[in-house]
Amino acid sequence: MKISNIQVNHMNKPMGFNLSSLRIDFKIEDTNETNLKKQLIISSNDQVVYDSNLITYNNNYFNVPFNLEPRKHYDVKVIVSGKEKVEGTTFFETGKINEKWTAKWIANKNKDLQNTLFKKKFSVKDSVKSARLYITGLGLYEAYLNDPKIGNEYLTPGSTAYDKWVEVQTYDITNQLKEDNEILISTGDGWYKGNIGFDGGQINIYGDQQMAIAELHIEYEDGHEEVVNTDASWQTTSGQITKSGIYYGEDYDATIEIKDWQNVVVLDKDTSVLKDRLSLPITVHENLKPVKLIHTPKGEEVLDFGQNHAGLLEFYNREPKGTKIILQVGEILQEGNFYRDNLRKARAAFTYISDGKEGWVRPHFTYYGFRYVKVTGNTKPINIDNFRAPVLYSDMRETGDIETDNKLVNRLLKNIQWGQKSNFIDIPTDCPQRDERLGWTGDADIFSNTAALNMNVFEFFKKYAKDMAVEQEDHNGMLTMYAPKMGTDDGGAAIWGDAATFIPWNMYQAYGDSAILKQNYSDMKAWVDWITKHTKVPNLWIGCFQFGDWLALDGEVPGLPTGKTNEDYIASVYYYASIKIVAETAKVLGHNKDAKKYQKQAEKILQAIRDEYITKNGRLAIDTQTAYALALYFNIVAKDKKARVAKDLVTRLHKDNDHLKTGFVGTPFINQVLSQNGYHKLAMKIFMQEDFPSWLYAVKLGATTVWERWNSVEADGSMNPEGMNSLNHYSIGAVMEWVYRYVLGIREHKNGYQRIEFAPMFDYRLKHVKGHYDSSYGRFNVEYQIETDESHTIKVNLDVPYGTVVKADLPRAKRVNVNGEEKDNGFELTVGHYEINYIPTHDYIERYTEETPVKVIMNDKELVLKIDEVSGALKMFENNPSSLNGPLSGMSLAKINEIIPTFNISNEEFEKINSILTSTPIESERKQ
Repeated sequence: MKISNIQVNHMNKPMGFNLSSLRIDFKIEDTNETNLKKQLIISSNDQVVYDSNLITYNNNYFNVPFNLEPRKHYDVKVIVSGKEKVEGTTFFETGKINEKWTAKWIANKNKDLQNTLFKKKFSVKDSVKSARLYITGLGLYEAYLNDPKIGNEYLTPGSTAYDKWVEVQTYDITNQLKEDNEILISTGDGWYKGNIGFDGGQINIYGDQQMAIAELHIEYEDGHEEVVNTDASWQTTSGQITKSGIYYGEDYDATIEIKDWQNVVVLDKDTSVLKDRLSLPITVHENLKPVKLIHTPKGEEVLDFGQNHAGLLEFYNREPKGTKIILQVGEILQEGNFYRDNLRKARAAFTYISDGKEGWVRPHFTYYGFRYVKVTGNTKPINIDNFRAPVLYSDMRETGDIETDNKLVNRLLKNIQWGQKSNFIDIPTDCPQRDERLGWTGDADIFSNTAALNMNVFEFFKKYAKDMAVEQEDHNGMLTMYAPKMGTDDGGAAIWGDAATFIPWNMYQAYGDSAILKQNYSDMKAWVDWITKHTKVPNLWIGCFQFGDWLALDGEVPGLPTGKTNEDYIASVYYYASIKIVAETAKVLGHNKDAKKYQKQAEKILQAIRDEYITKNGRLAIDTQTAYALALYFNIVAKDKKARVAKDLVTRLHKDNDHLKTGFVGTPFINQVLSQNGYHKLAMKIFMQEDFPSWLYAVKLGATTVWERWNSVEADGSMNPEGMNSLNHYSIGAVMEWVYRYVLGIREHKNGYQRIEFAPMFDYRLKHVKGHYDSSYGRFNVEYQIETDESHTIKVNLDVPYGTVVKADLPRAKRVNVNGEEKDNGFELTVGHYEINYIPTHDYIERYTEETPVKVIMNDKELVLKIDEVSGALKMFENNPSSLNGPLSGMSLAKINEIIPTFNISNEEFEKINSILTSTPIESERKQ
């Protein structure tokens, strides 16, 4: 038995973070022993400050009721005791918490500098025990000690509403100190004062001057301490970055001589906005290299990195002094040429004027979303080995993955994961490339469940929940369209605003940690109370601006992206859902009076929705895919009416040729409600479509991330002329939650995956599926194979980590062989590896039916020959192939016989034809 993966607030050895609601998680490995006990001991300076004592192990975490002190190192020991006693250790360090700052904000008197430098020389004469730098800057900063960069983070201090809170980073610089030292801080505009925001952006949203503040605390071996503060003793000048911006990119002139150092300006700026960080570090996770150099028809030289992504651009400079290299980025080629019109007003370039010295060069205060890079200005031939693209995103551990026997599906799932990486850069942005890159709340809302399956995002969303709360508190409970608001006060729309309730609740559901609910509870209430105050009709959300089913394809007004689904209906459903979440949250946190109040209000809203939009027999007043999906997913219809509504959804889909017309709102739920209500086969058909509109349409056109629109790129490879064509949006990638839950089978879970319901829905189109989810308990592995031989056996392999109980509910099975032992279906599994075999009550091979359209039958030559042997039913179509383009082609033979008396197929012939159909696997299945 051993203990591993000890996490502190879902992080590994955090330093300087806001660690309120302290929680310690751990994993137990290499045992199947029961009746264990656990113990947590926290020490500081070899003194025990918290001891849980040995308690019964009934979960793998400790919630620690303990007041932390500022700037303290705490050692953590987790003990598990059974037949043997084992322990695991880690540590964490606090930031300044509420300790008063002795440092001052410093600046240069010239507010227009694009790159302000600050420096300070200091000496260290004695042996240093530890040294910690507490630092932040406005807008962005990088710090250097004796030349090397401090830490491995970029774009610090991240994006917040800087007038409300500025995050402080903590660095251990003990090993970087020398006897004589120089610390340098370099700053850029960033989100703070650079151009940012929707529709071209604004400047100076939060301020008009770059600045920095830092305290370097040095503890010596003899016990005495020294603090180096930012104060009047520092010097400042301008650096070599002549212009930078999130949208702009960066201009870097290495020939500029850094000189004219002068005394800093000490600002009388409040330090109460300085807070210990919540943001995860933005770090480099991998380096992409160009896969080829393209010479375009226009004579351009373009590097293809093979993968759309977000991050930096680096190249190894060998150019003579004074050479100006220009790198421009783009997501796609058009007619083989470099293209960037979909970036709108974002310049998104990096220019570098060489100083003649060899070495790697990069921008500092921006990032890019791209796959292609156009290179100009070079005097030497391009060598692709001299270029690389460091991939940036917040430091989130990958937790989930899925692989199938279908290459297109696998690429789609990778595209979804790349979209998450590209857009989870401190805040969940809509896109990483154009003049937007904002923390759109609606996108984050609908994708949050998928995000939590792909990666450990608890702390990421806890920070974003703080961003949302800050904006709500500044807008009387209303949530702005994006957070931070970046100078725009618009908001208060369904789904987008409902991120205030959904995101905290979804994170609680995913991780079993109520810390995010505690942090945001008052703001969750404030959001639904704001709706109640602003709706024009009691218990229905009516009369406010709404986005509707954004970018849906069923809109009746050309160019209007809100879709056909009634906006008040969508808003009212989310009003109900949010109120329910608040009631449930109140229950979790023990606020019983609130729980009763909001539950009663939820019941009134539900009844009002039913009265307005649903008949007594269960017919929905709005005949759209999204309307049906919301009614089923949020249980708007009573249980005894669900079958009717699900059938009406299927009818609607059939009218739409079994293709989606949903936008941002309906897309995440369509497949889930189909699978939930007995139509998994149709959900799979929709998922596996390859023509427009479908998920695989983009994959077939070479997409390496998820697009904003279903058809951001037209079938001929040209960009959609309607505009708004980000090729790196994650929203419709929310379908991956359905893949995890219904295809892989990790259906339901409780208490941070302490209990899992494993219930895959098998389908012949994906015969081999494997995947996993890493919870704090460990990795739950799934792999299954649907055999296509006469046995029709389904083989399932599962790995269950210690502390997790898995209830397996396998469809079409009564008894199941588990590791050689016969079990009834619905069995439970604890830690171990399991090999499960069973023969379902009927197999998963897809066959033709009497409802199969004639056109489909005629496309299968082998099937046509079989039918011709017993009947002449198909002769009309064989003799007249053009008839397959007419209205009859979509009908079954039975339907044609019904409406055309002269067709005259006898009952005996129908029986023979149906026997052939139902015994014949469809052509694509026979080819597997």
